[in-house]
Amino acid sequence: MKQTPGAIGYIELAYANQNKLPSAAIQNASGAFVEPSIASVTAAAAGIADTLSSSSDYRISIANATGKDAYPISSMTWLLVYKTQTDATKGKQLVDFLRWSYETGYQSAAALDYAPLPDKLRQRLIERLSMISIGGA
Repeated sequence: MKQTPGAIGYIELAYANQNKLPSAAIQNASGAFVEPSIASVTAAAAGIADTLSSSSDYRISIANATGKDAYPISSMTWLLVYKTQTDATKGKQLVDFLRWSYETGYQSAAALDYAPLPDKLRQRLIERLSMISIGGA
């Protein structure tokens, strides 16, 4: 897109920011025109957090999320994790890493041009970690 004058496309926010590509404000479900930003992507995810529990199916879309500050063409990256981890060592390391990501690591997201998950969603995901069985337990 950077090399083609007048090109329009969709790329991740981190790439656009790091390459200083122009962006557009897009009208969201609430009728507001919102620029893509770390805050507007987090706002899109926040709109879904109230509808989820720790046992919800998290294969969700946050495109066209509600909320006046939500960027309408936002998305999340998903982790697909086996509910039963047969290797106890690897399973524990995986759960420990995910816990660190949700409790501490998320604080580095914005510095890397990624939107951190909203607090309520992070808490739901921390609760969900208890559903992972390690070593067949």
